[in-house]
Amino acid sequence: MYAFEVVFDHLPLFLTGLRNTLLLLVLSAIFSFVLAVPLALVVTRRVPVATPIIETVSYVFRGTPLIVQVYLLYYGLAQFAFIRASVLWPWLREAWTCLLIAFTFGTCAYLIQILRGAIEAVPHGEVEAARAVGMTPFQTLRIVVLPNAFRRALPNFENELIFLLHATAIASLVTVIDLVGAGRNFNTIYYFTYEGFAIAGLLYLAIVGILRLSFALLEKRLLVHLRRAGI
Repeated sequence: MYAFEVVFDHLPLFLTGLRNTLLLLVLSAIFSFVLAVPLALVVTRRVPVATPIIETVSYVFRGTPLIVQVYLLYYGLAQFAFIRASVLWPWLREAWTCLLIAFTFGTCAYLIQILRGAIEAVPHGEVEAARAVGMTPFQTLRIVVLPNAFRRALPNFENELIFLLHATAIASLVTVIDLVGAGRNFNTIYYFTYEGFAIAGLLYLAIVGILRLSFALLEKRLLVHLRRAGI
């Protein structure tokens, strides 16, 4: 019990880890979603040149471990003189920026595939009905296709967000204190073996619980019309 009692003396450490974990999670999720929607539309419509490029880049990010991508960004970019001389170098040399880039593009690669499947699963009859009532292609996309696709993709969005939360544990490997890093530092201070990680694990469980509850409420709200129709 002593280990858990002294946690209160190190709340700033765990709060720092919690803050970094949540910031990486939220910012990566927002940026990746904003990127994934238009890219998924391009892939779905099989736009020449653009679609093969997007699919190739997506394959690279999905086919390589996230930790490799982080290491290549954090340690690899510094090897190029033109990058060190660029105006972006003050940001690219920071571990936080490299983590955000890797998490954003890695998650975006998966979201593209999730959204593509959801868009292609929209019943063709609904699209034809929208056209029949005089909707423009953009209106059909905005009012019919995308809302339908987002509802279908909600469970996969939830899973991907939880996977992203777990992936943020990589941050501690490149000097950013996340929940795992806070737990490791706590164990090091007091020569504990598991207590710091146990606390980090409890905090992860709390975040996942909040995410699951949030998605359950969102799904309940978005699918209310289907329940009323008995579907």
